[in-house]
Amino acid sequence: MRILITGTTGYIAKRLVLNLLAKDHQIICCVRDLNRIPDEMESKKGIEFIKVDFLDTEDVVFPKDIDVAYYLIHSMAATGDDFEDLEQQCAQNFKDLMDKTTCRQVIYLGGIVNDASLSKHLKSRLAVEKTLKSNAYALTTFRAGIIVGSGSASFEIIRDIVEKLPVMVAPKWLNTRTQPIAIRDVLRFLEGAAGKEEVMDQSFDICGPEILTYKQMLYQFGEVRGLKRYILTLPVLTPRLSSYWLYFVTSTSFNLAKALVDSMKVEVIAKPSQINGILGVQPLSYKEAVRLAFQKIEQNSVISSWKDAISSGVFHDQLSDHIQVPNHGCFKDVRSKIVVDETYTINKIWSIGGKNGWYGFNLLWRIRGYLDKVFGGVGLRRGRRHDTNLEAGDPLDFWRVLLADKKQKRLLLFAEMKLPGEAWLEFKIVKNTLFQRAVFRPKGLWGRLYWYMVLPFHAFVFRGMINALVGK
Repeated sequence: MRILITGTTGYIAKRLVLNLLAKDHQIICCVRDLNRIPDEMESKKGIEFIKVDFLDTEDVVFPKDIDVAYYLIHSMAATGDDFEDLEQQCAQNFKDLMDKTTCRQVIYLGGIVNDASLSKHLKSRLAVEKTLKSNAYALTTFRAGIIVGSGSASFEIIRDIVEKLPVMVAPKWLNTRTQPIAIRDVLRFLEGAAGKEEVMDQSFDICGPEILTYKQMLYQFGEVRGLKRYILTLPVLTPRLSSYWLYFVTSTSFNLAKALVDSMKVEVIAKPSQINGILGVQPLSYKEAVRLAFQKIEQNSVISSWKDAISSGVFHDQLSDHIQVPNHGCFKDVRSKIVVDETYTINKIWSIGGKNGWYGFNLLWRIRGYLDKVFGGVGLRRGRRHDTNLEAGDPLDFWRVLLADKKQKRLLLFAEMKLPGEAWLEFKIVKNTLFQRAVFRPKGLWGRLYWYMVLPFHAFVFRGMINALVGK
C-alpha cells in the first residue's frame, strides 16, 4: 500500500514509519523541515518526503494515489490560548488535502475521552477527531491513555520521579485511575488497522489489561527497578504548585508539566470493545512494558523520544533557518587546536553532553542548567537520545542539534536555554585543526550585560572543552 504519514519526526510516527517500511509498504512522509529527516529513514528504500506545514497548505499538493493516511499531529506541550484553534486548523487543512486524493482510510490516534470532565488537551483531541471525519474516506480512530515505552513522556517522567526520590510528597492526583498501554501495542493497533474493513468509520479505546492509579504505577515501576519507594499524597497542592513540582523533579518542560497535571486529574478508563480480537493484539501488562522499555535503553536502541519535539518555545520557525551562524552584531569565543587523532576527536564530539558531560568544569555546566530550570528553561535534564549518535533535531541537554555531519566533520548546536539573545556552539575540523566557536547574538542591553557576566567563565569552560576534545 501507499501510505502517507504526518508527524514524521514525532514519538509515534518515527517508529511507525520504520515498522511499515519493514513490511514493504510505500511510505510518503510529511515534514515541516527537509533538513530534519531522521538518518535511519533517509537511507531507506520505498520512502519519499514532502514538505508540509499544515498551518499553511496553500501551495501544497498531495500525491493522488494514496491508499491509507495516518494523522499523528498533536503536542502536549503546545502553548497559548489559541492552541486548540491551531490544532483544528491543521486537521481541517489535512482533511481538505486528503479529500482530493484516492485515500480510502485515515487512521487517527487520539485520547480516551470517557470522563465527564475533560482537560483542554483531551477536548482538543476529540474536536480534531470530529474535524477529520469525511465522506471521501473512512476514519478509524484509536483513543489511548498513558503510553509506556522507552522515550515516551510518561515513561521518562515516572522514571525521573522513581529513581530520584526514595520518599516523595506528591499531589493528590496520584490517586487518579488510568489504563496505561505499551508503545508496542499502540504500534500493533496502528499497523493492523491499515486497509482493514472491519475498523473503518469506527473509533476504539485501546489500553493495557490493568486499571492503575498513578501512585500504583510509581510503585510498580520501582518494583521492576528493585527500588523501595514511599509516597505521601497531599490535598493542598494547587495545580500550579503541582506543575512546578513535576517540572523541578523531572526532565519535562514547564508547559508539558502544566498540560500533564491538567490531564492527570481526569480518569482515563477505556470502554470495552472487540478491537483486540479483530486485530489479534494481546496487550502487555504495565510491568512488562516497563521491562521491555529498559531493554531498549540498555541496548542503546531508543528510536524516538518525546524530547525530540521542538517544545522549548525558542523555535518559531524551522531549524534550518538557524544553520547560518551570524557574524555581525555578535559576541564570539573562537578557539582552535591541532588534531592528533581525528577519529578520537570526532567520536568525542559526537558523544558530548548527557551522561558524558561537557569535558571540563561540569559543575559550572550543572549550575547553568539549574539556573535555567529556575527561570523556566529546559535545563540539562533532557540529556541525549543516543550515547554516540547525533542527528539534526536531537535534543542535547539545553541545546538542539541543527547539523550533525560526520562527512563535513561539523556539529552545530543552537541554545534552547533561557537567554537574552540567541546562541550557537559549533565544532568543525578543517585540515587537521579543530575549530570550536561559541557565538552569541544579544538582544538589547540585558543581552550585552549577560555576555560580560559569563565571560570570565569562558576561559575555563571553553578552554577545558577543546583540550579534552583533542586529547590534551
